[in-house]
Amino acid sequence: MPRKLDLRTGQPVWSAYRAPAVPTGSLTRDVRTDVLIVGMGISGAMMAEALTADGHSVICIDRRGPLRGSTAATTALVQFEIDQPLSLLSGMIGTAQARQAWRRSRLAISNLAARIDELGISCGMSRTASLYLAGTVLGPSELREEAEARRQAGIAATYLTPQPLAEAFGIDRGGAILSHGNIALDPRKLTAGLLLKALERKARLYAPVEATAIKDGADDVIVATREDPTITARHVVLATGYELVDIVPAAAHQIISTWAIATRSQPRKLWPGAAFIWEASDPYLYVRATADGRVICGGEDEDFVDETQRDDLIPDKARRIAEKLGLIFPHLDTSPEFAWTGSFGTTTTGLPYIGAIPRHPRIHAVMGYGGNGITFSRTAAEIVPASIAGLEDTDASLFAFNR
Repeated sequence: MPRKLDLRTGQPVWSAYRAPAVPTGSLTRDVRTDVLIVGMGISGAMMAEALTADGHSVICIDRRGPLRGSTAATTALVQFEIDQPLSLLSGMIGTAQARQAWRRSRLAISNLAARIDELGISCGMSRTASLYLAGTVLGPSELREEAEARRQAGIAATYLTPQPLAEAFGIDRGGAILSHGNIALDPRKLTAGLLLKALERKARLYAPVEATAIKDGADDVIVATREDPTITARHVVLATGYELVDIVPAAAHQIISTWAIATRSQPRKLWPGAAFIWEASDPYLYVRATADGRVICGGEDEDFVDETQRDDLIPDKARRIAEKLGLIFPHLDTSPEFAWTGSFGTTTTGLPYIGAIPRHPRIHAVMGYGGNGITFSRTAAEIVPASIAGLEDTDASLFAFNR
């Protein structure tokens, strides 16, 4: 049923930090629930927390187990800036829609930060500024227009010319947009914290359990598993990340491979505010720091999904990423202490698909997250529970499969 992928290889930096254990049970008999969530990564965890908070009975299954898929491979630059610049997205879907997508993304970040605080989840969250550097997609003049487009949408943005950029951040580039309100965190600790919160509210977590077939009727959905028992639910949410389930339309969705490194801890050498840094280039480089001063840098994305080829490239890609990082910050020790690779799904517009699958009103899917996985997971955890409750989220049509 799912198209299986080896989602990551190498050693992600998060393995250096211990995440809380999430206990799971064995599925030994047929079970029923209000909502079945397939996938126990960051998307499934946010969904489980939101739905149990709404009072639903929830079952989560995962064919690997909690935190074992692509969540551990994310670099967790949790930012509202969508992969597709606002000025370019406006040309694709119209100015009003593009502005609303960006505003919703910004709202997702503030809602997520508030929720983490409210639930008291310890995941090293810190609020972080973001620098978007001039590159091959947007040069300095286009970047200035991008900053203006954001301001017209009600999203604060400061355009920095080369001198202020060099003085404030020590970066030599033709220009940059400075924005505020993004968050850095440890994605495994956040995922574990959300799943443990759902468990407290009597969610049932079963792993390893692999869904093999989904059959929906007028009143419920029956999911068959490789382990034999069936799960009957009023609604099913497919949060399988980049492993698409056959029932999900794969239109306008492609899998991309990315690589990342993390350096040794060097807190005294970090740039001011440890701001997120990414480029207006394709493929772009992206940089952040961990709470203890390691520098994470990723990029070199390529449009393919051959896992052997992807994995063989780790040493070469790690070297090239380290060299590029050294060009931005010559004073850093850029030698990789961790190097890894992962796959992610993306769409032409950079906007995800969230919502009920066409002709299957009880089966909801979340996919095509690109570089904003955690941000869009939060949006999905608002849109899908509203739909299940019979309510209409004002932005649901922006992300719908039939948009």
